[in-house]
Amino acid sequence: MRALNAVKMERMFAKPFVAALEGHIEGVECIVRRPKRVGVIASASWDGEIILHDLPLRQQLVRFPNAHKGKVSALCFADEDRLLSCGVDRNVKLWDVRSALESGEGSSTKDPITDRKPLAVFPGKAAFSGIDHHAQEPLFATASNVVQIWDETKSTPVSDLTFSTSTETVTGIRFNQSEPSVLASIGSDRTFTLYDIRTGKAERRLVMQMRSNDLAWSPTFPTSILLASEDHNLYTFDIRSLQSPTQIYKAHVSAVISCDWSPTGLEFVSGGWDRTVRIWKEGVGKQPEVYHTKRMQRVLSTAFTADARYVLSGSDDGNVRIWKAKANEKLGIIDTREKAAMEYRDALKERWKSDKAIGRISRSRHLPKAVHNADTLKRTMVDARKVKEDRRRKHTRAGENKPKAERKKVVVAEQT
Repeated sequence: MRALNAVKMERMFAKPFVAALEGHIEGVECIVRRPKRVGVIASASWDGEIILHDLPLRQQLVRFPNAHKGKVSALCFADEDRLLSCGVDRNVKLWDVRSALESGEGSSTKDPITDRKPLAVFPGKAAFSGIDHHAQEPLFATASNVVQIWDETKSTPVSDLTFSTSTETVTGIRFNQSEPSVLASIGSDRTFTLYDIRTGKAERRLVMQMRSNDLAWSPTFPTSILLASEDHNLYTFDIRSLQSPTQIYKAHVSAVISCDWSPTGLEFVSGGWDRTVRIWKEGVGKQPEVYHTKRMQRVLSTAFTADARYVLSGSDDGNVRIWKAKANEKLGIIDTREKAAMEYRDALKERWKSDKAIGRISRSRHLPKAVHNADTLKRTMVDARKVKEDRRRKHTRAGENKPKAERKKVVVAEQT
C-alpha cells in the first residue's frame, strides 16, 4: 500500500513544464548549450535571428537580429567565447559572444539587441544545412551538397570529404567528442556516413530504409551514435559493427526530427513531428517520458542542459520551452527529512515495480487525442503486417520464407 501511494504521488506531482523563453517570431531551428556554462544557451530561428538566453533568469542576453538572410540552419560554439552559425544564405559566420555580453549593448536586459558585425564570414557555394567544430584544433566542418572542412584562418575550405558515389544533400554533421578526427554525417538519400579527417576521405557508409533527420554521439560511450529517423524510430549504432543497430526506440507516431544525449549518457531526449518531447532511458526501447502542451507545435530542436536536470525544446510556434528532466522533481531547497522520505518512496517503487497495479499507474501517460489515435492506428497496422507475414510464411515451402529480426531490416547496404 505504501508503494502504491508512492507511485500515485509521483504521477500527481508530475508537472514537467517550467517556463517558455520568448523572443523568436519564427520556428526555432536549433538550440545549443554554451560550454562550461550551465545557464546560457543559444537558439536560432527561421527568420535569421540568433538569441542567447539566460536560463536561471529566463531573460535574453544578446540578440543578433539579422545574423543571416533567411533560415539559420545550424549553430555550434567554437569555444567558450565564439559562436559559429550557418544558413541558407550560403554563409558561415563567426560571432564574438564574450564582447557582446560584456559590452553595454548586450548586457542590458531592457535592450539586448546588438548590431555587432561577425568576426569572420566564410562564403560557400550552396546553402548550408549543418555545422560542427573540432574539439581541439581551429577547424570546423559544414554540411551542404558536400562535406567540407574549414580552417578558421582561411576563407575557403581546406578539404572535401564527400563519398565518391554520393549524390545526396548532407543534412547533419557531428564530430566525435572523444576521437575528434572522426566525423559522422546523414544525408537526404537515406545515408549515414563516417569520415576521418586524417585520411581525408569517407571510411564507411550505410544506406538505411528511411532517412535520418538528426544524429548525436554518446558523451560516455565514444563508439555509440544515436540517429533520429523518418520512420518514427530512433536507433543507436556501434560504429565498430554497423550491420544492425544495437537498440531500436519505438514510441513516436510521426517522424523524429531532433535528438540529444544527456551529459551523463544515461538518457536522451527526442522531439518529433507529432508535437511531443520524449525522454528515453539508454537501452530501454519503449515507454519513454512524454511531454506536450496544447500550444506546442512540431518540435524542431531539443537539447539537455549541462547539469542534466532540464530539457529544452524549440518548436515552429517560435518558443523555446524548459522542461524538467524528471517530471515530478521538486524545484527549490529540500531539507534532510524530505530527502530521506523521497529516497524511501523511490526504494518502495523499485521493490514493488513488478506489481500489476503499481506498474500500470507508473506507465500511464496522458496523450493528446490526435497522438493517441495515431498510436492506436499505428499499432493496428503493425499487428496486421505481422499477421500477413505469418500467413505468407505458413503457405510457403518450409525454410523459404524465414522470419527476419527487426534490427536486420534497418540497414539496406553497407559501403566501404
